[in-house]
Amino acid sequence: MSKYLICKPEKRVILNDLICGCIMGGAIGDAFGYPVEFMKYDEIRQKYGENGIEKLDVSNGFAQISDDTQMTLYTANAVIREKTKRLLDGSSSGLEHYFRRAYGNWYSAQSADGDKLLKVPEKLCWIYNIDAFRAVRAPGNTCIEALSGKGGSNDSKGCGGLMRVAPIGCFYGALGKPYDAARVGWENAKLTHGHTLGCIPAAFLSCLIAKIIAYKLSDDFKTLVVLIKETQEIIKKMFGGKDHYDEFEKLINKSIEYGLLRKNNPADVDVIKTLGEGWTAEETLAIAIYSALQYPIDLDRAVMCAINHDGDSDSTGSVTGNIVGAYIGLIKSDVKGDYFTKIEAYDVILEIAHDLSCIALANDFCELRDAKWFSKYLYCTYMQDNSDNISSEGKQEENKGIGLFEKIANGKETDENETKELLDQLLNKTDKLGATYGIDELEEMLGDDGYWDDDEDN
Repeated sequence: MSKYLICKPEKRVILNDLICGCIMGGAIGDAFGYPVEFMKYDEIRQKYGENGIEKLDVSNGFAQISDDTQMTLYTANAVIREKTKRLLDGSSSGLEHYFRRAYGNWYSAQSADGDKLLKVPEKLCWIYNIDAFRAVRAPGNTCIEALSGKGGSNDSKGCGGLMRVAPIGCFYGALGKPYDAARVGWENAKLTHGHTLGCIPAAFLSCLIAKIIAYKLSDDFKTLVVLIKETQEIIKKMFGGKDHYDEFEKLINKSIEYGLLRKNNPADVDVIKTLGEGWTAEETLAIAIYSALQYPIDLDRAVMCAINHDGDSDSTGSVTGNIVGAYIGLIKSDVKGDYFTKIEAYDVILEIAHDLSCIALANDFCELRDAKWFSKYLYCTYMQDNSDNISSEGKQEENKGIGLFEKIANGKETDENETKELLDQLLNKTDKLGATYGIDELEEMLGDDGYWDDDEDN
């Protein structure tokens, strides 16, 4: 896939690191929280220990993802498909059209008769071919009913419209368009959730991630709290006149206030009790903002904070992971060095995140000639013949002609060198990024705080 990109190679490498960090961070938070989603905090402590769940639950052989990561990847697939179509022939039916079709793919995958429901002309997402993204993982009732076509309008403010929009923020962040990110985030959530408080948080998260990524690509320095407050200003300007906005703003202000406390701070679980349980979108976002502000450059601690409570742990963990992952990037996210390869379908998650970073900066004059890209984002046949090899147990047989992402199994144990090779390939694809930096060089170029340290002219 050849393309002309609008920023220098080192910035493209950083963009890739940030987008992969955001999407993978969300998957890590989701996988941490999914086993305890319907458990009370006391039950979590009884099962996992005094401090709650602190390690990935790999009792199934790997840490399972939930509907949160599934829908996030379907969102990413729709964004990539729309831009690919627009670049190829200048035509597009608009993002809403592709979101509807992508979520239709996900909905049909939730049924045992999914293949009968989903006719070939309607298939939009190549991840539909992979078991991990077809499995039924406690999908939200609102999303299921809205996508079935039988639910009609609703007044739901559940978090199902929020937890899936991170790729929107990634895409528009690369373009430096946080207002567009907010608008599209709102429109996306509105597809399934009718309540204002089901949509404003989605607009906020999309906008915040766009702000974070745009800032990281600039020469400016801003703390996470500054970016959150700037996002507040945008959201107020765009949606301040909507019903329930004042209620939303009050809760977010509360989460920021607690998030900035450092001395004599109440226990995280006690603070989260004052913010809610995360079953509604505004509560999920509030918990995520608090957790991210408490631990802005430590994904591990931020996620632990976000999931150990009485409520919707996978969604609060996922959104927290999106925010912190975008802020510190992929390399800095795996602080213990063993998260990535324990996450179900981690190779697929990284690959589609990488593809999102590639397409985001492609301009209208690029030429798409890559057969593999076509098989993913036009014909949706990629991995179709290999779906049986990517089983729910996370085992995949080797196939000739399939790259490293496909050779490494979903959840199959890999040693440190294999993980390094995976990240090296991800961050050093000269055919797509035009960059020459590998992971070792990038780690030297990124400071301990996760910021870009470069004295050269950017």
